[in-house]
Amino acid sequence: MVRYRSTQPKSSPYISKQGYKTLADELKESWITRREVTVALSAAAAEGDRSENAEYIYRKKQLREIDRRIRYLQKRLDELVVVDKPPTNQQQVFFGAWVELEDEEGNCVTYRIVGPDEFNVEKGWISMDAPVARALMKRSLDDEVSVQRPAGPIRYVITGIRYTEEN
Repeated sequence: MVRYRSTQPKSSPYISKQGYKTLADELKESWITRREVTVALSAAAAEGDRSENAEYIYRKKQLREIDRRIRYLQKRLDELVVVDKPPTNQQQVFFGAWVELEDEEGNCVTYRIVGPDEFNVEKGWISMDAPVARALMKRSLDDEVSVQRPAGPIRYVITGIRYTEEN
């Protein structure tokens, strides 16, 4: 019996130069790790009865997870588009922008719009597929943006747009 999984919407193919390098490095590391796990799996298999061999079972599972990640990375790296130049119109919000927002209560927040493969909540990097980023795209300085959240809508005013690291 096969479980039905609805298809996920295709994520955006854009990624920064640093994000691409990070994924490529992860792929290289995965191949090295796979080699080490294969050696450990062979050693565990040589111990005898595999049905009650916890080390063997663990290594098989670990190898499956590594192989799944390698397949994903190989496929994903082939379809990614590296964006390494800022847009010609830097007065609007596009991929790679750091956007400073102010909400109705006067709280300020800064987000960087990145690809779905490199978002990082701690750094304030949000995926360009996220609702906030979609609402910000192609907007300009001082534009008001409304974002629908589960807790209700929130309004932001764009107070800054830049395409370079903070000084």
